[in-house]
Parts: sequence; C-alpha cells; structure tokens
Amino acid sequence: MKSCLVVDDSKVIRKVARHILEGLDFAVSEAGDGREALEACRASMPDVILLDWNMPVMSGMDFLRALRDANAAPRPKVVFCTTENGMAHIRAAIDAGADEYVMKPFDRETLASKLQIVGVA
Repeated sequence: MKSCLVVDDSKVIRKVARHILEGLDFAVSEAGDGREALEACRASMPDVILLDWNMPVMSGMDFLRALRDANAAPRPKVVFCTTENGMAHIRAAIDAGADEYVMKPFDRETLASKLQIVGVA
C-alpha cells in the first residue's frame, strides 16, 4: 500500500484529503505545518506528500526546500495543494522540487489524476 502525508493547517482539508486518499488505497498520515511534516518524514518517508503552501510555523515552500536539501531516500513525490494559482507560484514550486500542483478546492478525480501523473496511483 502506498503512503501519503497530508500537510495542511486546515483540519477540514486534511479530513477531505484523507477520505479521498483512503478511497484510492493510500495509507494516510497528517501534519499541521511544515515542521511537523519534516518530523513525520524523518520517522517514516511517505511515497507522496500533499502539501499546502500557506501554513504557520513552517510554510510549504520552506518544508519543500528542507526536504529536497536533505536528499531524502527514497525521494517522495510532492504535490502542492493550494489556492495560490499564479504562474510565478507554480514555477517557484516546481523549481523548489515539487512534482505536481493541484488547486483547492479539489475533488477525487482531480487528485487521482495528479497522483497518476506523478506515478504513485
């Protein structure tokens, strides 16, 4: 079973994502900010990370840079999941090491498609 870490400061978004991902046969864990997410990755590296951009304590971009700088093995796929939809944001996320980008709000079909694109569905 593939694993996914959902990183978002919104409990509602984490709950929705968990419901969708478990329906797609993922083992799901959660983190409320980038620092919690880094700790979770050190404990057990997921196959894919669904990552919010704007969070307190440590933002999604800061988390992503720290994760990629750590050269984690195996290298998890990272799908940014955010309301930030400008091309500059998307480009910055990809340049920082994100594999894909999905806009909030998302549905099962959209998330499943993005996971297929990055090769984990």
